[in-house]
Amino acid sequence: MTKQTLMLAAASFLFAWPAFADDAPTPETWAIHGQATFVDQYHPAFHSPYRGPNSLDPGSRGDETIDMTLFAGVSPWEGGEAWANVEMDQGFGLSGTFGVAAFPSAEAYKVGAAEPYGRLHRLFFRQTFDLGGDTQSVEGAANQLAGSHTSDNLVITVGKFSVTDIFDNNSYAHDPKGDFLNWAIVDAGAFDYAADAWAYTYGGTAEWSFGNWTLRGGLFDMSRLPNSTELDTDFGQFELVSELERRISMFGHDGKIKLLGFVNHANMGSFTDALALARATGTAPDVAKVRRFRARPGGSLNVEQGLTDDLGFFLRASENDGNKESYEFTDINESLSAGLSLKGTSWERKDDTVGLAFEVGDISKDFQAYLAAGGLGVLVGDGQLAHYSSEVVLETYYDVQLIKGVNAALNYQFIANPGYNSDRGPVSVLGFRLHGEF
Repeated sequence: MTKQTLMLAAASFLFAWPAFADDAPTPETWAIHGQATFVDQYHPAFHSPYRGPNSLDPGSRGDETIDMTLFAGVSPWEGGEAWANVEMDQGFGLSGTFGVAAFPSAEAYKVGAAEPYGRLHRLFFRQTFDLGGDTQSVEGAANQLAGSHTSDNLVITVGKFSVTDIFDNNSYAHDPKGDFLNWAIVDAGAFDYAADAWAYTYGGTAEWSFGNWTLRGGLFDMSRLPNSTELDTDFGQFELVSELERRISMFGHDGKIKLLGFVNHANMGSFTDALALARATGTAPDVAKVRRFRARPGGSLNVEQGLTDDLGFFLRASENDGNKESYEFTDINESLSAGLSLKGTSWERKDDTVGLAFEVGDISKDFQAYLAAGGLGVLVGDGQLAHYSSEVVLETYYDVQLIKGVNAALNYQFIANPGYNSDRGPVSVLGFRLHGEF
């Protein structure tokens, strides 16, 4: 199937479904939703005196991705919801999703394909128990049936889904289909959350909301090997994650503060062990040769705050154990991101959004030494690292509503020191996104 055929199919999918009016929600016993998203990114040639196996291609290059998802849900009884998500994917991230730890497209998986393929990405059950308080309306959406629940409640979710469906959410920077695109801006860069190469896993969570607080906890299955397509079959390798949320009000507008902690338990290598073995054998360091069962902790702070009716601010800060290899997400040990999101009401485009954000990522001294000796990370590895520097990203976008349910966006990212290497770059990444949903 050609790229042109895929784009025509996506357009047909987008425009064949009518948008529905924003009526007050009535309880749903079943629902079907759909979405399609096309992203095209391009970067011109940039300075690169050398490159390695995991380097961003220094030549002029463009790549695209497309995904279409069908969301089907049913309520078997009061408070219960069962959902299945079938998705078709095609395309590649820039340089095969290598070369930048804060990768510029969260629509690009670590698995690329020239031909379309289908997968069952989510299959889960959710039960909501009302515990009192005010009754709140719930709008129908993908993976959410319309209805109502009380403000104090307990939500149990089990099955196959993404850890970030539940944890590390942020109203202004968490949806690459509608806001920012960069991996380390839509998620906390050092949150090494359990996932296969498509960012999904099996697990269970509990969320207890009471007053202005929510406490979340989860147990998730890790990949069989780091950054792999196969999950562990018996939860012998697993992640524990918890998050405490406090809802606040400042400047007369709503906000949230979240503290998250996680511990990964899996067979993983340490950089010091890999370097010691490399020195003893006269070979390049390889964490795969020194893997054993270890624990790797980390945590993050996640803040969102409305400043006006149309302007919102967000900030994330995260850190993890930098002596052990990145297992699931990306090669970041410390990350700080912040930004603004503005609705277009003041220029009479209330459904448009413009965003501006930055992210600064760093890795540990041990990881730096590993890369300098020729080691490879999940996404980065230039074969050497003589001049280390923080990886810095500046991203901005303008998302415009074409018709209800169909949006297009222009995106620009400036990336300094890709792969933490000041000898290479900087890189400018230009992007276009087309998204539709029903």
